[in-house]
Amino acid sequence: MDQKTDHLIPGPQGHSKFWQNAHLYFDRVYATMNLDPLWRAVLSTPKRVLTVSCPVKMDNGGIQVFTGYRAQHNNARGPFKGGIRYDDAVNMDEVMALAMLQTWKNALVDLPYGGAKGGVVCDPRKLSMGEKERLTRRYTSEIMPIIGPMQDIPAPDAGTDGQIMAWVLDTYSMMVGQQSLGVVTGKPVTLGGSVGREEATGRGVMNILRKFLATQNKKLEEVRIAIQGFGNVGSHAARLLAERGATIVAISAKEGGLYDESGIDIEAATRYYKENGVLTDFPGADAVSNEEVLTCECDVLIPAAMESTIDATVAPHIKARIVCEGANGPTTPEADEILRDNGVTVLPDILANAGGVTVSYFEWVQGLENFFWDIQKVQDELQRVMERAFDQVNAKADEADCDYRTAAYTIAISRVAEASRLRGLFP
Repeated sequence: MDQKTDHLIPGPQGHSKFWQNAHLYFDRVYATMNLDPLWRAVLSTPKRVLTVSCPVKMDNGGIQVFTGYRAQHNNARGPFKGGIRYDDAVNMDEVMALAMLQTWKNALVDLPYGGAKGGVVCDPRKLSMGEKERLTRRYTSEIMPIIGPMQDIPAPDAGTDGQIMAWVLDTYSMMVGQQSLGVVTGKPVTLGGSVGREEATGRGVMNILRKFLATQNKKLEEVRIAIQGFGNVGSHAARLLAERGATIVAISAKEGGLYDESGIDIEAATRYYKENGVLTDFPGADAVSNEEVLTCECDVLIPAAMESTIDATVAPHIKARIVCEGANGPTTPEADEILRDNGVTVLPDILANAGGVTVSYFEWVQGLENFFWDIQKVQDELQRVMERAFDQVNAKADEADCDYRTAAYTIAISRVAEASRLRGLFP
């Protein structure tokens, strides 16, 4: 790097490992693209990060102060877009890294959005419905100055759901004095949400995996799949894949999971999980740890929990030949290299799990137009967008003789870089 521009590159020192990993993936690809080094810092630095204090009256009469964040990474291609998570591990570096990943994801599937992410440091399982509502309304009021249907559109993420998005919608609409369906996606259908949104990320994972298998002359019925994470992404992916004939040999939630080489009854396991809150005591399958799910005998591994679950200690023991990333940032750069060296194909997160934001885009459009689609149109349009993105990544990987993650990042970064260059700098 030329010494005159080296100072423009933000160093990851002092930041969390996850933030460093997000930068490393970006830097690794950017360095190969022959782009103007002057734009490197612009593309890798968040535009804005807001930290808010959210005092909430608890059910016991006391007041607890929660910390919330909203990171807005880049809006060269359109309004910021990204989820809100409620988790006790939320921190500023995490939401900045996730916002950066969201920018590349939105660009890769060619949505007119930039990337954002938000979060509140809390354990939602320990909050009553009343406490969650008061927290959500306070958090919404605190980030009000930087969100809006044409400014920044939140959505659900880990620990949040349609009910929480309904409270965001209501709080924002009350404060601006008019109904504003486009301010948030992932809402209940009765409040302007889109049919098919809840399962959209899992359906997108299924679409991408099926499309990749077709390039290998294989079908879903021929593969054994392990899924780590049984939340919104993992549970729907498991159901949709099982319905199409795939054998789901392992699933897991936070407390651990199940393994059955002959295949797990996903419908029964889902029912059991909803009733009991755990998977490990489900009859007819062996209880296993989350790490054992990652390293079990299978053809396809779908990490669908949290970031950095596949690291350099886990990667050498992964037996799957395909890793389809349902979570955001589940594989560290070191693990990514190990998997590549071991001949494992990784279908990267910014491609594989883009189904959720794609249907969020459909919901946003429907809300702005007050004209709503049926489920068949949503599913058909989602499949079209996901398969088009896969075809572009597959072609780039063939053309550049590179892995899918490099190909996906190359396409995404080039689109954001071109939009940033055309818009220029203000003032």
